[in-house]
Amino acid sequence: MSTLLCFGFGYCAEHFVAECGYKFDRVVGTVRGADRAATLNARFGERLNVISFDGKSATSELRASIDEANAVLVSISQDNEGDPVLRACGGDLWRAPRLRSVIYLSTIGIYGDFGGDWVDEATPPRPQSTRGRQRLAAEQAWRDFGKSRGIPVAVLRLAGIYGPGRNALTQVTRGDVRRIVKPGQVFNRIHVGDIAQAIDAALAQKASGIFNLADNEPSPPGEPITYAAQLLGLPVPPEISFADATLTMSPLALSFWQECRRVRNDKLKRELRVTLRYPTYREGLKALHEKRAD
Repeated sequence: MSTLLCFGFGYCAEHFVAECGYKFDRVVGTVRGADRAATLNARFGERLNVISFDGKSATSELRASIDEANAVLVSISQDNEGDPVLRACGGDLWRAPRLRSVIYLSTIGIYGDFGGDWVDEATPPRPQSTRGRQRLAAEQAWRDFGKSRGIPVAVLRLAGIYGPGRNALTQVTRGDVRRIVKPGQVFNRIHVGDIAQAIDAALAQKASGIFNLADNEPSPPGEPITYAAQLLGLPVPPEISFADATLTMSPLALSFWQECRRVRNDKLKRELRVTLRYPTYREGLKALHEKRAD
């Protein structure tokens, strides 16, 4: 009997389980609150068991799930004290008798600012933000865990995530999106469906190491918004300069916009043999729009 344990049953984990959960006999996911756990259990029924994890200590139910886990998917972010999963459950994971593979979901934000130049997995990260440095430390902690435990740990560095319910089509429809213009700025993106298939490939191959999950075409931030408006037959939102936009940006959003890089995904294709279903935002948004029209 194979068991997948998802630390953090959020957007990416939920889509992965919806697509690939049938490959496991049992799937366990964690959320922070008991109410959220009850809601998800009612929605998924016997397909999934969702339990609470506060990021501070493991319940007896969580410890039992760790003992049964063959694979672990971690999508809980680090905090000021480090990685919550390793801090609260590291000892239990070390002793887990059936554990064979770990997938840790990280971010391309750890690279920092490269002024629009290309980066890949061999590029030394240079995160400027405290959050980026903490994330890089969490990556290393999981890789160290894998080496000491003798199991593969794959670190998947995700670009800007989009997919059902979280995309430019939804933003344009709501009418609250800003088409910010900052000359020279580009972003990579990744569809949640491509994240799901990359997780599946990494687990199937018991992959170890770092892999960038990004699309083929880093592009200016306003392009997906313009394309989404065209698909919907709605007016393209007016441009707003970056200087004007910064007046109402949060510190986190501002730090995001102050970094620029182009991310290569060759290793994802070569070693995990993943062919992106949505190589650019155009394929991704078009598919989402067609599904909306059904």
